[in-house]
Amino acid sequence: MDYIMNIVWILLLIAVAALLLLDSIKVVPQEYTYVIEFLGKYKKTWEAGLHFKIPVLERVAAKVSLKEQTFDFPPQNIITRDNVTITVDSVVFSKVFDPKLYTYGIENAMYGLENLSATTLRNILGEMDLDQTLSSRQEINAKMESILDEATDKWGIKVTRVEIKNIEPPVDIEEAMTKQMKAEREKRQVVLEAQAHQESVETRAKGDKAAKIMAAQAEKEAKIAIAEGEAKRIQLTYEAQAKGLEALKNADIDNSVLRLRGIDALKDIADGRATKIFMPTDLQDVVSLVGSVGETLGIGDHEDIDRSPKKKPVEPVSADIKETTSEISQQVDAENRKRFASEEDDE
Repeated sequence: MDYIMNIVWILLLIAVAALLLLDSIKVVPQEYTYVIEFLGKYKKTWEAGLHFKIPVLERVAAKVSLKEQTFDFPPQNIITRDNVTITVDSVVFSKVFDPKLYTYGIENAMYGLENLSATTLRNILGEMDLDQTLSSRQEINAKMESILDEATDKWGIKVTRVEIKNIEPPVDIEEAMTKQMKAEREKRQVVLEAQAHQESVETRAKGDKAAKIMAAQAEKEAKIAIAEGEAKRIQLTYEAQAKGLEALKNADIDNSVLRLRGIDALKDIADGRATKIFMPTDLQDVVSLVGSVGETLGIGDHEDIDRSPKKKPVEPVSADIKETTSEISQQVDAENRKRFASEEDDE
């Protein structure tokens, strides 16, 4: 019987020793830390890995996660500076950077962070108008992050980011804002339509101006082309006349040809209408021209002088051509005078 009792006690001692050994062996997971106390006093902080503690004398006071955590606090009502009650919902991102301060700095760190976030948000939004609150979320987030991070340093908490998730104004304010937004959109629409109409009118005016300029340019070029063609025609006419005079000058013209030219000149001068006749001094020529002179003066069988207005030619003769014709006549007359003078001298 005593033998059996001894065996039982030995087994109990082995079991207790095994339990104490298992309790003294601790494995800390990644991104976690254990706060160890020795006889109720802080001793050290275990990082991730395998650790041994003294049974009974040492204990794990807290298991602290080093991961970044998200705290979605419940919405709260806040009164702005212009006495408008709005509902604000915020989110806080934080992580523990000192497990010892996190364990011994505050009794309930997350509860303290929630209340600190609510009071800070009320203080910031209470100094802003409704419109400023709705349009300054980045500024609100930055202010809250700075204030919370500074206040939670002694708790071993690092506030990494703060976001305003939602801001809900009262229903009547929201309806007024909706109407205002609609009016602003209609105003922008009218302004854009007016600007589009103005641009359209300006573009059309510019197009008409460009078309008129092009038409004037085309008319100018056409007139220049017509003038150049007319100048070329006159030049060619004068060149042809000059060549004709040069040919007459170079040709050996006899007396019969000169007489024939003189008769043609007299015919053109008389034309059935002249009241004065220029006669050559050569008597022989006078005899040969008696018929023409008689018809011109109305002696004998003749026709009455046509004193009606002379019909205008179909194509007007330029002054330059008339001058050229008169020059030819003058040359013919000069040749006749020379010839008549030489014949008289011979006689």
